[in-house]
Amino acid sequence: MSKRVVITGMGVVTPLGNDVDQYWNNLKEGVCGITMIESFDTSDYEVKIAGEVKDFDPSKFLDRKEAKRVDRFSQFAIVAAGEALEMSGIEVTDENADDIGVIIGCGIGGLGTIEQEKEKLLKKGPKFVSPMMIPKIITNMAAGNVAIKFGLKGVSTCIVTACASATNSIGEAFRAVAYGSNSVIVAGGAESSIVPLGLAGFTSLTALSTSRDPKNASKPFDKNRDGFVMGEGAGMLVLEELEHAKARGAKIYGEVVGYGNTTDAYHITSPAPGGVGAAKAMQKAIKDAGIEPGDIGYINAHGTSTPYNDKFETEAIKSVFGDLAYKIPVSSTKSMTGHLLGAAGAVEAIACIKTLQDGFIHPTIAYSEADPECDLDYVPNVGRQADVKFALSNSLGFGGHNATLVFKKFED
Repeated sequence: MSKRVVITGMGVVTPLGNDVDQYWNNLKEGVCGITMIESFDTSDYEVKIAGEVKDFDPSKFLDRKEAKRVDRFSQFAIVAAGEALEMSGIEVTDENADDIGVIIGCGIGGLGTIEQEKEKLLKKGPKFVSPMMIPKIITNMAAGNVAIKFGLKGVSTCIVTACASATNSIGEAFRAVAYGSNSVIVAGGAESSIVPLGLAGFTSLTALSTSRDPKNASKPFDKNRDGFVMGEGAGMLVLEELEHAKARGAKIYGEVVGYGNTTDAYHITSPAPGGVGAAKAMQKAIKDAGIEPGDIGYINAHGTSTPYNDKFETEAIKSVFGDLAYKIPVSSTKSMTGHLLGAAGAVEAIACIKTLQDGFIHPTIAYSEADPECDLDYVPNVGRQADVKFALSNSLGFGGHNATLVFKKFED
């Protein structure tokens, strides 16, 4: 029989703040974290806006030498994981380290380091390429570096499913804890791809908004949406077996009760028409939770602000919930953070947990004109109080990856 899995810690690094309280308060107030790009010159770029992390200081968990030896996405992961472990109050010891694991997703890895080292290769030659390049860029190193930093010796896995990476990571951690492979797992995602090559690549793919107005660029479900806005950061959860958490007197913030994942097998970037794969992922997660569709009180949508994603996700929600779809509030965190790619599902999971805790649903901002094909309640521009018992979170990734989590308000 599977065990109950609860959340005992959370940590974030986001364009809306680098701790959970600041992040959540800004979400509630509808603050936009998207700005003109400041980290490099965008004069030659069609796209000039992104959700960059500001005022990031890794020194709480990494000294200067340690920080230089890891890519920015790993720095984000370590800081968010450190915050989550501190919130959980768990003490890692020689006795329990083997029972604490790490599952951290990442979509792209150390793209900034690749750029820097390629420049050295072209300008100075192969002998000047850093010996740390490979350990810095590979996507598994967020998980590896978190495990090394905090001495976590249980399962250690990296899941790469593009923009579904973090949600899949939390889902697989949920299953691992539920079936007893580890009592505690740090799970989430990290990403740092707002660099010249990343911006150019997504622009060439015609995936990004070309708006020059940062506050009105990421507008999920709005009729005039024209693409997503790149974001960066990390989100981490401490997932823990309920009896283990209670035995040490841990504070419990919420419960993971369902997980579903599917693939479209349709197209490398576009969701399947009608959102059929996403619908199946939601159905599986709801069934896994042992509840009915009508029990869901809030949906945190993938909601990227691209024409196809928002239309097909809306259709997927309708196919799962029928007429009830019009009664369930749906909002997109990405309207404020931009799209954190492989980290998106983790910061959105935290938004769901805070919704359950606080009884408040954050808005979808920059919503000004309704789209007849997107006709659900998207909580436009202003958040609202709501007593939510079950919240559902969707993530959809390039390659056709669909992942859904169901969270429950904790009741002993």
